[in-house]
Amino acid sequence: MKVVLPGGTGQVGTLLDRALTAAGHEVVVLTRHPERERQIPWDGATLGDWTGALDGADAVINLAGRSVSCRYTAENLRAMMDSRVDSARIVGRAIAAATRPPRVWLQMSTATIYAHRFDAAHDEATGVIGGSETGVPDYWAYSVEIARNWERAQTEAPTPATRKVALRSAMVMSPDRGGVFDVLLRMTRLGLGGPVAGGAQYVSWIHDEDFVRAVEFLIARDDLEGPVNLASPGPLPHRRFMRTLRSAAGVPFGLPATRWMTKLGAFAMRSDTELLLKSRRVVPGRLHAAGFTFTRPDWDGAATDLVRRSRAAARARRRFQLPSASGNITSSSGNITTRVR
Repeated sequence: MKVVLPGGTGQVGTLLDRALTAAGHEVVVLTRHPERERQIPWDGATLGDWTGALDGADAVINLAGRSVSCRYTAENLRAMMDSRVDSARIVGRAIAAATRPPRVWLQMSTATIYAHRFDAAHDEATGVIGGSETGVPDYWAYSVEIARNWERAQTEAPTPATRKVALRSAMVMSPDRGGVFDVLLRMTRLGLGGPVAGGAQYVSWIHDEDFVRAVEFLIARDDLEGPVNLASPGPLPHRRFMRTLRSAAGVPFGLPATRWMTKLGAFAMRSDTELLLKSRRVVPGRLHAAGFTFTRPDWDGAATDLVRRSRAAARARRRFQLPSASGNITSSSGNITTRVR
């Protein structure tokens, strides 16, 4: 297939690019700052030469949007909204204008669209779309509104020849550096992997390999459209989630954090407490009904695999020393020396 990834240089885009390319597909990435072959410049808001990449493509997977790993100021929330909605609209316009439009458009969305909930799990049919809820910060409702508008921009796009799927994704767990799992594992190793604010809030997640497999499944299944939850069937309370991660990492203790400690930590990391405190209990109703099977349905097995792969990647990185003052990079065996220019 030919697959186009608008906004495909982030964690999820890099993961999909790597996996789809390894599977033999042609992958084209649309990015504001192209740095290598198969990357095409775009601004995520206006039509341009990049639209030619969509013409004749088999699938478009739009991942564009400002990272949520930031302080939820009014300015950043507006940037989150605009970057998601504008990119979805312009991708829709490009598809509508294509002579040979792609047969499927997968649009990234988020499990955050569902209400903060501890009791029943959210599937696509019975899940409660969040909004103004008691006992939670008012700005959490804006996060839900971002997700609503994000999906609406795709739904309203006039693309009758292209099937449309909204990916209501939970946190994608991969060992790649800088991703959510990498951050959680680093905190765990520092002794900070205890429950947050009591740990009753649910964590929804999906293993990176299952995320890629689910995307491939949705591309292949011509009978699936509309919102689809990309989440493992095993969401679990934060306290259990972190206890399992500590066990996989071989860390016996994790310092618990109160709500005010979480606020201080989020401020220091330039992030927001919603990412830790909102209860996201989401299950993959439509994927299960369509016959999709998860290779890593339980967090115990997934965490063990991710920790193992993270350690293997760290060992691989340590094989090479940092550049010396002379500008040389030397392998740990001392056998290979390369001049850095």
